[in-house]
Amino acid sequence: MPRMMGVDIPGRKRVDYALRYIHGIGPKRACDIVAACKVEAAKHADDLTPDEIRQITSFIQDNYRVEGDLRREVSQNIRRLISTGSYRGQRHRKGLPVRGQRTRTNARTRKGSKKTVGAVRDRAARTAGKSGA
Repeated sequence: MPRMMGVDIPGRKRVDYALRYIHGIGPKRACDIVAACKVEAAKHADDLTPDEIRQITSFIQDNYRVEGDLRREVSQNIRRLISTGSYRGQRHRKGLPVRGQRTRTNARTRKGSKKTVGAVRDRAARTAGKSGA
């Protein structure tokens, strides 16, 4: 397993697929990196020479923001939205969808599991409620 940008990339995969394991590199960027470094895309990551790994790593560092720097920038952007009190910041703070999706149904990923309100009581509380009414 070669190590690039602090990430162990899978060695049995092709280089253009293995690079996608680095946060901030998707399909298009992976193909661009392989083409710019003149590495054969069909080559497996285990078969890369140390010189090719060094070349790819330096190219990524010079041209793209990935891993820790990218994560830090995204979290700072979210903190800025929250501190300014913008609509998007309020949605982030409440843990609701930020980009205008509906929340009446769906949105379970952002909202978490369902919390039933007011319908579930234990049997003793139900009988006490009936006799008191």
